[in-house]
Amino acid sequence: MALRFPERCSGTPVAKGAGASRPRGPRCRGVTPRLLSAPRLRYSFTMQHAIDPKIDCVFKALLGAEGNRRLLIHFLNAALGGDLPAPIVAVEILNPYNEREFLDDKLSIVDVKARDAQGRVFQVEIQLLVLPDLPARILYGWANLYRSQIKSGQDYGELRPAYSIWLLGETLRRGLPEYAHRLRMRDDQGRSLIDHGGIWLLELGKFAAGPGQSGQVDTELERWLKFFTEGECLDDDALPEWMQTAEMQQAMSTLKAFSELDRAYHAYQARQDYLRQQRGLQRRLNELEAAAVRARAAEEQARAAQEQARNAAGRERAEKEAALQREAGALAEIERLRRILQDLPDAGDAAREEPPAPDPS
Repeated sequence: MALRFPERCSGTPVAKGAGASRPRGPRCRGVTPRLLSAPRLRYSFTMQHAIDPKIDCVFKALLGAEGNRRLLIHFLNAALGGDLPAPIVAVEILNPYNEREFLDDKLSIVDVKARDAQGRVFQVEIQLLVLPDLPARILYGWANLYRSQIKSGQDYGELRPAYSIWLLGETLRRGLPEYAHRLRMRDDQGRSLIDHGGIWLLELGKFAAGPGQSGQVDTELERWLKFFTEGECLDDDALPEWMQTAEMQQAMSTLKAFSELDRAYHAYQARQDYLRQQRGLQRRLNELEAAAVRARAAEEQARAAQEQARNAAGRERAEKEAALQREAGALAEIERLRRILQDLPDAGDAAREEPPAPDPS
């Protein structure tokens, strides 16, 4: 049985409140589902397993499957809408999600690349671990996306804007409170060299600690980020109000497709275990690197202490030698004065040798 990601939501429509059952599914602290007060139809997604939309294979199925093309368009407009002259209405997915690669655990290219009708190119990628070389990798990815537009024999006039969007599971830009960052080619006065896209960074941790704590969403981008940060914790029998849109319903149907098939879920678990092992190895590597830094610092500190001790000993020797030299000089001066005193004539001898007074007669 194949995974299917339909253009419209799948599931059984039921009247809200009818046939209420005990809520199922995992919950997370701080996530309180809110239901719409007005009666309406919604889709029932009874999921057997919790699915995290941030796991790379699920992420690519959400935005990279041909059946979810409308989700990709909606996400791109949500993330880039303010920087686009007009909304994106159609895209061609350049590297669509391949179910066979996922099920065979050979899914290695997990970003999503697409091109719209104006020739603009887009890259969407999620990175749960922030490694030291990630900024260079992000810039290289955008540069490669930009340069790959033209082939041999084509000129630079064929180039179109390139947009690279990264969702980050950990904080990259520490010390900055904003969760969204737009990086484009500007000079010191903010003037553009060429308006050909750029790099968008979305830090999920900062969003979850800030606007994500609210039960409301103000923009479609916030809706998507809230889905990625809380999707695994949603109660599929009591979805919150912010999930009551066609796009979010379709996104939930994608999660359900991963949940209901044993083979797909086992492959998903294997992928999740791999990422956990990767996080564990990276954490261990960070601990070893930190220990090595501490060891180097301690060694340098000990070396500095030894050098200080040697310098102090040298100063002490120099002071002792100087004291000995002063003492020797004083002794020499005493001896010189003693000799002078010894060479002086005696007062009695001087009186005896005084000549007789002259005879007055």
